Amino acid sequence: MDYRDESPQILRDYLTYHETIKGHSRATVDEYFLDLRNFFRYLKIERGLVPRSAELDDISIMDVDLDFVSKVTLAEVYDYLAFLSRDKAKYTKARSEEYGLNAASRARKVSSIRGFYKYLTVKAKLLSENPVQDLDSPRPKRALPRYLTLEESQRLLQSVDGAHKERDYCILCIFLNCGLRISEIAGLNLSDIRSDHLRVLGKGNKERIVYLNDATAQAINDYLLVRKTIAAVDRTALFLSSRRTRVTREGLHAMVKKSLLRAGLDSEKYSAHKLRHTAATLMLSSGVDVRTLQEILGHENLNTTQIYTHIDNSELRLAAQANPLSKFEPER
Repeated sequence: MDYRDESPQILRDYLTYHETIKGHSRATVDEYFLDLRNFFRYLKIERGLVPRSAELDDISIMDVDLDFVSKVTLAEVYDYLAFLSRDKAKYTKARSEEYGLNAASRARKVSSIRGFYKYLTVKAKLLSENPVQDLDSPRPKRALPRYLTLEESQRLLQSVDGAHKERDYCILCIFLNCGLRISEIAGLNLSDIRSDHLRVLGKGNKERIVYLNDATAQAINDYLLVRKTIAAVDRTALFLSSRRTRVTREGLHAMVKKSLLRAGLDSEKYSAHKLRHTAATLMLSSGVDVRTLQEILGHENLNTTQIYTHIDNSELRLAAQANPLSKFEPER
């Protein structure tokens, strides 16, 4: 998929702005493209520009122009959000059909629409007024992240086996000890490894240094002994697939699921991203302060990191007991 081939000029300019000026990753720009393409397709149906029986995925948006986007109303956007919450398929390739996106998914699409119109009014100055300025966003349910316990984490690492044992163990070690995102692990190069740290390229092409503990450094060294014997197609990539090319996010997801099953853990309940949650939780419960954790995880906003401060129930119990009134009993 290349948004340059499937976007009208007004959308292509916006996406290019994000990729070149804002420095957003290609994956992030692609998400903006998909969100806005879906919105424009919906508008074309609702405005009678294509037959109502048309399949959403088959509708071209190449004719979308400034006149088209300038006529959007808040009512149209709220109708679109209603469609997303009720009629939009959750997963396009799922075996069983389920409909209705959750609040978090809808909020992200609202953010994409807002960003596009802010660009048109503030940056490109193609519109004098922002028609979605008063657009409210769905309020997602703030759920506590799931994570593995220390014992479950050890069981996962202990159970690693197979043809790519050293690679898989190393990847799981980095997940559980360093808390990297799956895209960050897939993007690691041989040149990113130092004796005691990794150079990580995170969201928004922001670099950060993540230091290695002894177990992770040893896992990397053990894998490198295997890695140097492989005639890699991608010579720069740290982690290679069975085809000797760079591992993909999909490949990493599949490996984590398989490893969880081998360890007797629920592969539906846990995922690669839950391993990142696990690393954050284990570090926080071991005394790492929240601002240090923010740097390790590469969170731009401290609020994102602070969700982990609500996890450790033992700390909450201790806090409750520490209240001077905890032993007070009224006189009978």
